[in-house]
Amino acid sequence: MLLAASFFTACTDDDSFSTNSANRLTFSTDTVRFDTLFSAVPSATKTFWVHNESGDGIRIQAARLERGSQSGYRVNVDGLYLDPVGTDFEVRKGDSIRVFVEITTHENRKAEPTLVEDNLVFTLESGVEQRVNLRTFSWDAVKCTDLVLSRDTVIESSVPIIFYGKGIEVDSAVTLTIRNTQLYFHDGAGINVRGQLVAENSLFRGDRLDHMFDYLPYDRIPSQWRGISIQSSSAGNVLTNCEIRNTVDALVCDSTTLTMIGSVIHNSAGAGLQARHSVVTLSYCQLTNTLGDCLRLDGCEAVVDHCTLGQFYPFSANRGAAFRFTNTTQPMLLLCTHTLMTGYADDVVMGEVNDTTVVFDYRFADCILRTDSVSDEERFQRIIWETPEDSIQGKQHFRTIDEENLYYDFTIDSISPAFHLDIGCYK
Repeated sequence: MLLAASFFTACTDDDSFSTNSANRLTFSTDTVRFDTLFSAVPSATKTFWVHNESGDGIRIQAARLERGSQSGYRVNVDGLYLDPVGTDFEVRKGDSIRVFVEITTHENRKAEPTLVEDNLVFTLESGVEQRVNLRTFSWDAVKCTDLVLSRDTVIESSVPIIFYGKGIEVDSAVTLTIRNTQLYFHDGAGINVRGQLVAENSLFRGDRLDHMFDYLPYDRIPSQWRGISIQSSSAGNVLTNCEIRNTVDALVCDSTTLTMIGSVIHNSAGAGLQARHSVVTLSYCQLTNTLGDCLRLDGCEAVVDHCTLGQFYPFSANRGAAFRFTNTTQPMLLLCTHTLMTGYADDVVMGEVNDTTVVFDYRFADCILRTDSVSDEERFQRIIWETPEDSIQGKQHFRTIDEENLYYDFTIDSISPAFHLDIGCYK
């Protein structure tokens, strides 16, 4: 009988609740931070825990957002959505409840990201109020789905543009001009050019602004969008001071003309720039980190000058070359000058003859090449042949190659011979 009484008393102690104002909740975080979000696009869900480490149970009389529904946050406390207030939550001593937070921000009518902040207020039965801060930055964007251009069009926008569906289709005999604009592409979207693409001072990337992990933004992950495809009916394509990143295939050209000046292709799960039977001119460009070849030219007439080709793709050891050039049914005519070609492998420059009856003519001058040296002075003039034994080689040419956090700054470092010999770009 004494044992039963003791058991009953213990249960009663565990279930006791206090209105002592000294008893407080503790939180796994005091601030819930979201990545920058596009307005009207739902966020991922964030969570945190509410702990009761006091000696008694605590009742939460009410949980509410300080700004009500004005900020766009949505909160679920212990399985109950706040609408706009939730009441009568219990947190027994030594126990915890979980809170889920998400947000869809409103348009702010500003060109720059705007802070959206609110407080989640817990009012305890004792009258004590405790707060957890919620914050994110919201960025207005224009949203387009399956944009088909049948007449000449100029895109120039101070706010970003997000493309959904298939993205952009440029009809034949149509010129799409893009200036001073940031274009974001949802999964599966891209640009298909049958006419002409002229782009200047523009960014092409995936639309994920959040992080895969705390240290790793999605912007450093490939395969975020489809990329740009330029068809044989196209001609006169020019990209100046543009950047294309985190694609499947960044830029694929078939039987066309392409000029790229001061532009970057980085972090693709397939090709970097792949051109077939095309006339290609690259000047002061960076092509880096692709699962396929950073630059592949098949049966092209090409000039490559003051470029950096770096093959440090981190997601597979079965990565392509920094540069591969071949003849096909069309001649391969190549002039490559003042260019740095390097990477992880001992040989990242591949010249391949596919048809001995077709012209295969090339010349390299004033370059740093990570490949087997040759003594053909007619084709290779003033070349530095890089090897794994060199004191400065591979990733040491560049300012930052952070393989742990997948952060790459391909600015040529002052310790590199490329810096002093005017080889490569972005130094």
